Amino acid sequence: MLNLLMESKRTKKRSFSGTLFSIVLHSAILFLAVYATAHAGGVKREKTKAEKVSFVEIKKKEPPPPEEKKPDPPKPKIKKVEVPKVPKVVNVPRLPKEVPVAPPKGFQVLTAPVNVPVNIPKIDLSAKVTDPADFTGKGVAGGTSKGVAGGTGGENSTGKVAGEDMNKVFKEFEVETPAAKIGGPSPVYPDALRSSGIEGEVMVQFVVNENGRYEPGTLKVLDSSNSAFVASVKAALPQMRFSAARVGGQKVQQLVQLPFEFHLNR
Repeated sequence: MLNLLMESKRTKKRSFSGTLFSIVLHSAILFLAVYATAHAGGVKREKTKAEKVSFVEIKKKEPPPPEEKKPDPPKPKIKKVEVPKVPKVVNVPRLPKEVPVAPPKGFQVLTAPVNVPVNIPKIDLSAKVTDPADFTGKGVAGGTSKGVAGGTGGENSTGKVAGEDMNKVFKEFEVETPAAKIGGPSPVYPDALRSSGIEGEVMVQFVVNENGRYEPGTLKVLDSSNSAFVASVKAALPQMRFSAARVGGQKVQQLVQLPFEFHLNR
């Protein structure tokens, strides 16, 4: 060990003012520390607030509704143009050209005067001379010697053809107005056939005369489903009335075909 001791420096003694300043400074520091600690404990800690979290289910977006198909716009109305109707041409049978009809071949008939003249009649030289050939008594009464066999004209007719025989039986296509049923009873339904439920029809042909009646003896059965129906038609036919056929406004005989049907009301 070293026997030599080093001499330390001599410490200076602090003054009173320095000591007082140090005490005041440390007291102030201590006061501030205590004050800060006290206020620090007084600060209330804010509590953490619990927040409620709600989960909201988000609705899915609905698809848009299907678009309604709009109806097609109405078609514009086309105005019909009325075409003038062309008159239908009907083939009308041509009537034969009217030809003067000759008088019948025959003789004249003298008529006795009703009033006998007292005075002598005057002689008319311009009058037609009487033809002795018209008084032969041969042929048709009322005819003339210059007439035509089968002629239907009058005494003063000048035609050369015989003309239509108005006394013959005409067919339907030969007349201007055909005969038609206008009245009288209908055939009676036979009781035996009615009770048996039998139906049928009869087709007959006959002549309707100028008086609009059935000409007896001219009936002809063309078709029949039962003889009892034929008997019923024969019994009713004489009582039936018809409108007579006409040719040139004159009533004539006509051959008629007429069906009779027998049906039950069920």
